[in-house]
Amino acid sequence: MQLRALPSVLFTAAALVLAASPSARAEGFEYRVLATNKTSTMEKEINEVAKAGFRFHSVMGGETSFGGSQAVVVMYKNAGEQLSGPPRIYRLLATSKTSTMQKEMQQLGDEGFEYKGQTVFASTFGGQEVVVILELDSNNPGKRVEYMLLATKKTSTMEDELLEAGQVGFELKDVTVSKTAFGGTELVCILRRDGSQ
Repeated sequence: MQLRALPSVLFTAAALVLAASPSARAEGFEYRVLATNKTSTMEKEINEVAKAGFRFHSVMGGETSFGGSQAVVVMYKNAGEQLSGPPRIYRLLATSKTSTMQKEMQQLGDEGFEYKGQTVFASTFGGQEVVVILELDSNNPGKRVEYMLLATKKTSTMEDELLEAGQVGFELKDVTVSKTAFGGTELVCILRRDGSQ
């Protein structure tokens, strides 16, 4: 009987050791929610929160109950985590003219910025804009990234364009439908691939 009880005693002891281990302890997460009706201030707010060790989680544009049309960004970090090294750097690109977005994204991709999220946002001054957020992790600098932005009014042509991009290694990151100032209602897809050095 003692031999049968031994494994459960060892299991219980092992479980107690694991529970006491800092790396095994589930500490949870901390979140920050940022909301603004001016995209021009959002990048500054994101980078301020990043200085406390927070990382980008998600973005969404839409109507809120009290704020009207807003861009909402959620940032997160492990509970109690302290920032070690330089904070992540974020860039927010917002435009009502999708033809300029790829050029702006590529300039950041050349510096190693990684795509994080996109949404459509009706700003107070800019009308309806496509918003893209990119991140640079200075602790783990990435290599050059190539971006491709596909925008079309006809959904029937998007599949062919995506297939063509996929054949040369571009991975779809996200898609939005927006009514831009110059393109009318457009389906906007953003793709990436590792760039050549």
